[in-house]
Amino acid sequence: MQPTEFAHWLVVTIETFAALFLLLLVLLVVVVMVVWIVDRNQTSNSVLRNFPVIGHFRYWFLHLGEFFRQYLYSSDREELPFNRAQRLWVYRAAKNVDNTNAFGSTRDLRGEGVPFFVNAPFPALGEKHVEPRLVTLGPYAREPYQHAAFFNISAMSFGALSAPAVRALSFGAAKAGIWMDTGEGGLAPYHLEGGCDIIFEIGTAKYGVRTPDGKLDDEKLLAICAHKQVKMISIKLGQGAKPGMGGLLPAAKVTPEIAAIRGIPVGQDSQSPNRHLDIGNVQELMNSIQHIRDLTGKPVGFKAVFGGMDWIAELCDEVKLRGVESAPDFIIVDGSEGGTGAAPQTLMEGVGLPLHEALPALVDMLIVKGLRERIKVICSGKCIAAYDVAWALSMGADFVNSARGFMLALGCIQSLQCNRNTCPTGITTQNSKLQRGLVVTDKSERVFHYAKNVMHEVGIIAHSCGVDEPRQLDRTHCRVVGDDGLSVPLVKLHPYPVIPAATAH
Repeated sequence: MQPTEFAHWLVVTIETFAALFLLLLVLLVVVVMVVWIVDRNQTSNSVLRNFPVIGHFRYWFLHLGEFFRQYLYSSDREELPFNRAQRLWVYRAAKNVDNTNAFGSTRDLRGEGVPFFVNAPFPALGEKHVEPRLVTLGPYAREPYQHAAFFNISAMSFGALSAPAVRALSFGAAKAGIWMDTGEGGLAPYHLEGGCDIIFEIGTAKYGVRTPDGKLDDEKLLAICAHKQVKMISIKLGQGAKPGMGGLLPAAKVTPEIAAIRGIPVGQDSQSPNRHLDIGNVQELMNSIQHIRDLTGKPVGFKAVFGGMDWIAELCDEVKLRGVESAPDFIIVDGSEGGTGAAPQTLMEGVGLPLHEALPALVDMLIVKGLRERIKVICSGKCIAAYDVAWALSMGADFVNSARGFMLALGCIQSLQCNRNTCPTGITTQNSKLQRGLVVTDKSERVFHYAKNVMHEVGIIAHSCGVDEPRQLDRTHCRVVGDDGLSVPLVKLHPYPVIPAATAH
């Protein structure tokens, strides 16, 4: 080949490759634009809707992690507060897809504290799960509340949650037949929109039912209870993630709408008192419960994180003096492992009893005082999977509440940005651009499926244990692994108390 011919060939080759490169570049731009449009307008995935194109990298890395995880980062069972295996179980339950595993469990079944259930040798034929039965709360209230579902939505306030998140929870809860706790942020129209049963929570700041100086406004409370969906009232004394400290709503989240619902100034940090101004002892708590129950006709109880049971013993004794009708209709026990949008690490990690201690202690105290049937027990604190809920029922809970489980069902990816108003899935932010990623019609279905699948699988556990109803699970049906790798029956770790003869009558 002559030099001139070689030069001509080289020029043609370079021009051809340049043309191909430009063509590929144009095609890449077109593909990216198409993917961006598709991602931006789809309704099933919050991350891709808020972060078109680049959001796919999360799923590519998640997929590659299945192969490289053991070499590069944590395994399925190592992350906190919820590990990858737990989150994937919730995601699959919420999507109502196959939730079975192959080959064997990755859970260390010999690890200290792991619960498992004692199956019956001859379970009943027929259905492989059993349904819950109705439980009556507030038999002495003018409007007692009957509710069957034992797995419900725990307290999460509008303000801490976005409007689309609250709406999705409301619609999903109504379809699943479960209740929704408003949290301390007042009653928003979004709570009512789906038609679900509502537990209205009165926090220490009395948001939504407060006078200008922070006291209870009876007229506002009556107006809220006029909604037929409002079934019960919960007085929040404290919560597991920050016992002894009131809730904080950052100024960035205090929009005009939220300020109007709560009755607070716009654009300012809202710090609740560390306790109710009018409740400083057991007698004042009982007075408040009685006043609200007489005023509204609804069942009334309280929520607390426990450091001990002495004051519950005092409360029970006060009930005996005043009469059994004066008792709180329910107690919500929140474990110290509970979550929140924002709390000091010291309180979150170092104060209050965890649920595995507080729940049996409360149940046993009510048994000893002869008030176990009168006062229903509701618990919350990291119960997101079926065996967590079944453990709580075995320990004596009548109902189990979950907040973060339902957040995961909404699409939460545990980005730990709840307190920054930058939640990438639109759940815990008041940023309208990020809220756009949460499509109510899609996420409400996931809330429904998650609730139903948890209760269905608890029903499977109950059926396997040979009982006719999930709440018939007791401490003889569950064993917990000890520090030696061997399991011990719950009833041995937490034996049922002996009821004094005088109390039994």
